[in-house]
Amino acid sequence: MGMDRNVRFTPGSVPGWDAIRARLGQLGISAPLRMIDGMPAFPDELPDPGWKELRVGLRGGMVTIRAGAASLTCVVWGNATGEHLAGWDAVCWACAAAGGGAVETPAGSVPADEFARQAGLRPA
Repeated sequence: MGMDRNVRFTPGSVPGWDAIRARLGQLGISAPLRMIDGMPAFPDELPDPGWKELRVGLRGGMVTIRAGAASLTCVVWGNATGEHLAGWDAVCWACAAAGGGAVETPAGSVPADEFARQAGLRPA
């Protein structure tokens, strides 16, 4: 069972992988893709526009990003702990920051900069 977190955007502003990856780079995180739309990916492979699902390799484990019409959903396994959860937070922030979105949290929807503060992220 997975845990997911939605990042909502205004219609037409869902960011692409390049923008998300650039934001992860601001955190010093290298994020090679492991899968693109259910198919294995080379670490330096880039998805075509219109991708539906990416699996991102992080030090703590993989985070799945699923694209919707005006949202991205970031998913980790339900037993994720420590470094894996920190990676999940980073991917959620990167998605929101790349497209001017807001991360949905149990406390409500928060913009990227506020989510970064709450998660203890310090982008360069």
